[in-house]
Amino acid sequence: MTNDSSMTTEYRNRLLVFWLVASSFGIMFAVLSWMQESGLIPSASEMGAWKGLLAVLTGFILYWFVARNIPGGPGDE
Repeated sequence: MTNDSSMTTEYRNRLLVFWLVASSFGIMFAVLSWMQESGLIPSASEMGAWKGLLAVLTGFILYWFVARNIPGGPGDE
């Protein structure tokens, strides 16, 4: 017999991690878009899909250093 409250907590933590990673990607995609508009990085036509890949990579970095350590988050014991 499994403990339903621990499964609920584990499921909640997995959803929270997914939400935080997706949010980090969105934030970094917006930052990269701003950087393109300001001319700091090449335009979308020049970068192509590299912008999305760069947003994923920098989003994981943002998650690792900021979101992972928030109180009540997945790294909080």
